[in-house]
Amino acid sequence: MAIENRSDTFEIGGDRTVHRLGYGAMRLTGEDIIGRPDDEEAAHQVLHEAIARGVDFVDTADSYGPCVSERIIGEALAPYPDDLVVATKGGLLRNDDGDWIPNGDPDYLRNAVLGSLDRLRVDSIDLYQLHRPDPDVAFEDSVHALAELKDEGKIDHVGLSNVDVDQLETARDIVEIATVQNRYNVTNREHDDVLDACEDAGIGFIPWYPMGAGDLEERADDLGAVAEAHDASRRQVALAWLLHRSPVTLPIPGTASADHLRQNVAASHLDLTDDDLAKLE
Repeated sequence: MAIENRSDTFEIGGDRTVHRLGYGAMRLTGEDIIGRPDDEEAAHQVLHEAIARGVDFVDTADSYGPCVSERIIGEALAPYPDDLVVATKGGLLRNDDGDWIPNGDPDYLRNAVLGSLDRLRVDSIDLYQLHRPDPDVAFEDSVHALAELKDEGKIDHVGLSNVDVDQLETARDIVEIATVQNRYNVTNREHDDVLDACEDAGIGFIPWYPMGAGDLEERADDLGAVAEAHDASRRQVALAWLLHRSPVTLPIPGTASADHLRQNVAASHLDLTDDDLAKLE
């Protein structure tokens, strides 16, 4: 089943229309998000399957691999279809132990953008997101660096990730913010206030970990009851709930399996009733 309901879209930055169910490319790497995948051809096939199914928003980051996910996307899809938006993120490193280390230094971000341009094989990045604020660097300095890169034409739209409402408003005083990407799903709603702020401002909200197994187990019974009524899986219901939650949500479920990808796309056709939504609330 391909995506057919093209009215269910969002305009990133007001000028790039995407279907609201995208694809997260974090899993197109080796184990623990480090190194290249065991089967690179399969990784390419998943990307091509996503495009064939009507997915037109792919999200990645330079820290996935590191650099592996971006490179695989460039190898598999460049030159890109005109309607495809490829988003990436920078400002988060991996150390030898696999820990995630913020780096929001402006010079580092500038070099990171240049690397992403090369790996993605583009002249300008559709959407570039600050992956995480760096507690050792003034947040405004990191955002100013991305604003300058946008002015130079290396970035089309600026996004943020893992921010609170105050940081969002601070960034908006510096540059137009197209999206925010925070952890959010039917169970973990810590960032309800950020989502509400995004909705009020017409900013896209990209929920990461949208179907996190550990989170969803807390609502297993409710999700299971709704899933059974729709002949669907709990994960599909969790995705459908995100699409119902707000017109600005842009879930990006990630998978290295073409079969799981098809199941995720099918979730975009799942119409939850008012009773379903009340049960999940």
